[in-house]
Amino acid sequence: MKRLLTVLLAAFMVLSLAACSDNGDSKGSAAEGKNTGEKKTIRGGIGLNDSHPQYLGLLKFKEIVEEKTNGDITVETYHSGQLGDDRTMTEALQLGSQEVTIPSTAPLANFVPEFSVFDFPFLFPSEEVADKVLDGEVGQKFLDKLDSQNLVGLAYWENGFRDVTNSKHAIATAADFKGLKLRTMENDLHLEAFRALGANPTPMAFTELFTAMQQKTVDGQENPLATIYLQKYYEVQSHVSNTHHIYSPFVFLMSKSFFDGLTEEQQKIVKDAAIEAGVYQRQLNREANEKYLTDLQEAGITYTEVTPEAREEMVKLVQPAIEKYTEKIGKETVQEVFDAIEAASK
Repeated sequence: MKRLLTVLLAAFMVLSLAACSDNGDSKGSAAEGKNTGEKKTIRGGIGLNDSHPQYLGLLKFKEIVEEKTNGDITVETYHSGQLGDDRTMTEALQLGSQEVTIPSTAPLANFVPEFSVFDFPFLFPSEEVADKVLDGEVGQKFLDKLDSQNLVGLAYWENGFRDVTNSKHAIATAADFKGLKLRTMENDLHLEAFRALGANPTPMAFTELFTAMQQKTVDGQENPLATIYLQKYYEVQSHVSNTHHIYSPFVFLMSKSFFDGLTEEQQKIVKDAAIEAGVYQRQLNREANEKYLTDLQEAGITYTEVTPEAREEMVKLVQPAIEKYTEKIGKETVQEVFDAIEAASK
């Protein structure tokens, strides 16, 4: 009996040691798997359709990330508001139920009010100046502000200079805005600026816009030429003018909870991919805007050139709105952006 108890005790100790060793190995394997083998999925959604340079940029991001991570991170892409509008998708990122979206700065200002400065009318004189400011120190400071909203800003992409279309008449001067019902994004600064020009701005979800113009709920809207053409607004609009009233950036956003769950190497990959895909997207966007102006005219829409003198009149009319929002955002913040634009313009 003693010999049997001794054998059983020895066997128990061996098994206990083996179990402890297995537990240690399992933990090590799990940790290694988290760093290199755990599969992750990014759901990236946008409001524009699958022909727009924004979506083509998202596909480029997918290509880079999946290649650089050897498939450890896969990217699912959704266009045409399949996951909701910009605000809905941004809120989904905050909740961790979606990983990526790329909104304009106008709806993003509902989360970080300082982003309203990028929607000041007639702020950027050119795309090249916008690139220098947004990709520089000032642009990064704004991206850093997103952290408090459980969001990570990885890069700036381009929506572009916004132009006005409508179904009533040509817009050549500020007086031509009077009484026009124009759809705008949900942004108080946009609303105030268009009221100053004499229009009747109406905030509305992007996904509802085509039907609203078709049914004459609104007379027109304002967007870059690529959006105007690819959304087929020429079917329900008869006039477009190069008002260039706002240069509108896109901000590549990622859910902070998702980003924080990535390894340092994966974080670098997604950030670098967002920047590289953004350079690609900007180039596509600029080429598209040139091409689509011709395509819009061939589709039957009338193009009206706004003269520098007429644009200067518009600048004066919206100045009170700029001054008001300078106070709201903070004079120091706004001045920093103005200084960066001046430096980039030299």
